[in-house]
Amino acid sequence: MPGTRDGAVVDRTRIRLVAAAAAVVVVAAGLGLRAVTTGSVAKYGGDALYTVLLLTLVVLVAPRTTPLRAAGGALAVSCVVEFLQLSPVPAELSQRSTLARLVLGSTFNPPDLFWYSVGAAAGWLVHSAVRSLRSR
Repeated sequence: MPGTRDGAVVDRTRIRLVAAAAAVVVVAAGLGLRAVTTGSVAKYGGDALYTVLLLTLVVLVAPRTTPLRAAGGALAVSCVVEFLQLSPVPAELSQRSTLARLVLGSTFNPPDLFWYSVGAAAGWLVHSAVRSLRSR
């Protein structure tokens, strides 16, 4: 029922399901990357995937958002978390919780900001392509 209120609800639900599946795939990719690589590839690849995961979560919460806004929001959150690492709070939380370490990190690293941008750009490209295919 495209064009109806019910069609819009179904469309948003479908988008959310795809976003949730994409989030699972991104987490699996991050874990796989850590399992098969080390050093800079694992670290900076993980940084990019962190922002892609945030983008999928933005779409999950706001399924009608544009690819640019989703990527911008994900990049903004990634950068805020990185700059938060200039304070002692993430390091303290990371000592107490593995989840906090994975989500917040512990140490500010300027190159991470570049890799968050790479992840936002990659997520924007994929989101734009999927949205384009869906509109056909």
